[in-house]
Amino acid sequence: MSLLVTKNLVKYFGDTHAVDHVDFTVKEREVLALIGSNGAGKTTLVNLISGLFPPDSGQILFRGQDVTHESVHGRISAGIARSFQLVNLFDQLSALDNVALTIFSREGKTRKLASLASADHAVWDEALEILRLFGLEGKAQMLAGGVSQGERKLLDVAIAYALRPKLLFLDEPTSGVSTREKTPIMDTVTSVVRSRGISAAIIEHDMDVVFNYSDRIVAMHQGAILADGTPDEIRRNEAVTTTLIGTTGPR
Repeated sequence: MSLLVTKNLVKYFGDTHAVDHVDFTVKEREVLALIGSNGAGKTTLVNLISGLFPPDSGQILFRGQDVTHESVHGRISAGIARSFQLVNLFDQLSALDNVALTIFSREGKTRKLASLASADHAVWDEALEILRLFGLEGKAQMLAGGVSQGERKLLDVAIAYALRPKLLFLDEPTSGVSTREKTPIMDTVTSVVRSRGISAAIIEHDMDVVFNYSDRIVAMHQGAILADGTPDEIRRNEAVTTTLIGTTGPR
């Protein structure tokens, strides 16, 4: 069953057809990889779905409801969350504080944050449990600016997870980290989303990550869907091999 459906979605920037009449789906409880060369339209598509950009035309349906013109906050409330390629944490706050702030915001408690922060034990307990899920419990009291790049990536995903999404978009979750950190990051992230029944759509350039962790792969090229299939189907797809994989090279 489809959790998310876009119909004929369009976004142009001048003469650039960033998203060109795209029909895109994410199914319930799947890990999907969204691949394509730089400028293929991947991030623009996610920006449209998450509400950062309005589409020029087309429709976005989430859990059967039209969210095409919903605000970012409205989409988060509906169950769509995302992490970003460039991690933006509160570096002068602890890892625990970063997650707790997200929970306070989710619960609409930020206006009373000063009075509630120390007393709202449920929030702090939940924040600590989320850090535990992502293997960051030992970093709870460390300033976010002091953790490693791989831990920053996990903390960013943990913060998005704290919004309690049904669909989680992850933008380059392994970019900028060492090769040895990629497997632990992806093992942790996919273990959490699969165990909690969350659908995840991952923008990723590393073909090892794509083929090892995804149930389905959607390839974009020049703003359109080039191919959609299982990892085995995508490996055998000549158009994808010629256009994308031949230049990025799965190992």
